Amino acid sequence: MAAVVGLRCLRCGTLYPPDHHAEDCPACRPVARSNLVVAYDETLMRPRPKPDAAAPRGLWRWGDVLPVTAGEGVSLGEGGSPLHHLARTGAALGLDRLHAKDETRNPTWSFKDRLACMAVSVAKRMGARVVVSSSTGNAGAAAAAYAAKAGLRCVVFTTRGAAGPMLTQMRAYGAEVVETQTKADRWILMEHAVRNFGWFPTSPFFGPVVGSNPYGIEGYKTLAYEIAEAMDWQVPDWCVLPVCYGDALVGLWRGFEEMRAFGWTDRTPRFVAAEVYGSLAAALADGGDVPPEMPKTRDTVAGSIGATRGTFQALDVLRRSGGTAVAVADADAMRWQARLAADEGLYVEPSTAVAFAAIQTLRGDDRIARSATVVALLTASGLKDPAATDAVAAPALPVPADTGAALAALRSAGIFPS
Repeated sequence: MAAVVGLRCLRCGTLYPPDHHAEDCPACRPVARSNLVVAYDETLMRPRPKPDAAAPRGLWRWGDVLPVTAGEGVSLGEGGSPLHHLARTGAALGLDRLHAKDETRNPTWSFKDRLACMAVSVAKRMGARVVVSSSTGNAGAAAAAYAAKAGLRCVVFTTRGAAGPMLTQMRAYGAEVVETQTKADRWILMEHAVRNFGWFPTSPFFGPVVGSNPYGIEGYKTLAYEIAEAMDWQVPDWCVLPVCYGDALVGLWRGFEEMRAFGWTDRTPRFVAAEVYGSLAAALADGGDVPPEMPKTRDTVAGSIGATRGTFQALDVLRRSGGTAVAVADADAMRWQARLAADEGLYVEPSTAVAFAAIQTLRGDDRIARSATVVALLTASGLKDPAATDAVAAPALPVPADTGAALAALRSAGIFPS
């Protein structure tokens, strides 16, 4: 466990107490609302040996850089996900070294398990009795699962139109799911509960959004550690992520920066935010601190990243890393979802597939070179939202009960040879 000294504003550096996790930075609020990150004792950033190769795999392999001990941790076996080399997809994109960090293998089938693990562990240590999340999917499912493991009550505020399987998953873990008419409605109710009842928030609950719980974001640091170790401590040139509010961007950035301070690696990758409505791309273009609110021109199949406004924390990492943002169309997301499944055996949700559409755009104008090493984050399983796939997939072929007629139908369809 690393020694926590407080929570620090990403924008201005002001240090706040460790229990300031349900707040933003008051000093920055009039200019650009900024999230806080966990600040550790300065000894954390000193050189240290790499972990023993024989140490157990998973998120808690990196417990000495996290804000709680493994003994205090609420764990379901998260982390340790595979890093795939995508040879066929790489060839299609003109990349020799394309990899994918497969977070569909986590306990609730998404990368949000890393955030929930850390947030709920801290909630339990702080004596919280109720964990609360505002979510239309993965974050709520993960919070519900880890709260169940911790023996804590969980309430999830969601909105109409959320994917049915994810709501079912939340309820299966025992969460109380509240459906509001709009996103703003859920934040009003959740903020009331946090401020008046002391519920522990794992996700954003006021707007403009600054990001999720700072302690939860620390769970995402372990993604960087696992990627570097799997690549024999070589750092990829690019990390490409589907981005809503940028929590994983911050976590990965912090992880790579820590490893550089430890002497394990020599640099930090450039980051790409694959987004839906283009708020971060617009902010990078205009040079300001505040990502703009974008018009919601359509309902998107990539609902997990369907924010119309980005965050300062995401914009900050893109600028620090020399990265960029790419807005992706729904049709491209669905095309890459199908291609990954057919070419690599990886069925991901549409929100994940946007990463590959962004890579295609950046390869098209050679911003990502053919020789670059690229890691894409596979954030969640396609089984989280199968209706989106079903809407565009070829239907099953019905055949009659008579064997001869069935064989004829299969030959006619080209499934059996004539």
